[in-house]
Amino acid sequence: MVITIIQSELYWQNPAANRAMFEEKIWQIDQPTDLIVLPEMFTTGFSMSVQPLAEPMNLTTHKWMQQMAAQTGAVVTGSFICVDKGQYFNRLLWVEPDGTYDYYDKRHLFRMAEEHHSYTAGERLVVKEWKGWKIAPFICYDLRFPVWSRNLHQAYDLALYVANWPEARRSPWRTLLKARAIENLSYVVGVNRVGKDDNGITYSGDSAIVDFKGEVLFEKTQDEIIYTKMLDKAALERFREKFPAHLDADEFVIAAHNSVER
Repeated sequence: MVITIIQSELYWQNPAANRAMFEEKIWQIDQPTDLIVLPEMFTTGFSMSVQPLAEPMNLTTHKWMQQMAAQTGAVVTGSFICVDKGQYFNRLLWVEPDGTYDYYDKRHLFRMAEEHHSYTAGERLVVKEWKGWKIAPFICYDLRFPVWSRNLHQAYDLALYVANWPEARRSPWRTLLKARAIENLSYVVGVNRVGKDDNGITYSGDSAIVDFKGEVLFEKTQDEIIYTKMLDKAALERFREKFPAHLDADEFVIAAHNSVER
């Protein structure tokens, strides 16, 4: 699996400018890739201004992602502000080159920014299969909740966390990316933004690729980057066979947020 992560500043609440900026960055990818990962709310920054910024499915951002996926031959994923049946979601779109798509709605809404007053929490886990890999997408604050991310029965090989994670809490971000990889015997990729938003919040990036042993294969602080890395599925499988801790994992059922089960 070849994955490309894009860590960037964002234009505050300006979807057209952000789409144009990310399109330019996507065309700077200098090698074939299978998966392109953009940050959380990549069209707006982390905003609670849902009514003026929300888009329905199958409109501008969705169609732009379909265009980028078709032109690059890669899955394109990242989250945006979505309105669906009268409710607002921090929604990650997973868009494949043939135009097919799925979505994951952020489960854990960041109450310290009152996100839970503006958005509806997601109710389902998502695992996508792509190029022989099983990939589970999550969004930002989800990283703090290991039960929701738990890789029962090796459901996934790679966990993605797209984020707008502030510099003030960069230590938990860096620590938890490694923890999620170790406890779940999987690769973990975190894609954050950089710069300062119009709320005065500074973001240091720290986007990272972590392997199944918790070793950091790549990390970048502060700077905008476009980085492509090949992940080794055979190495993951060898490690799982040699160190099958997943066989001793506790079984459980999640019963919260409308009794979501797993």
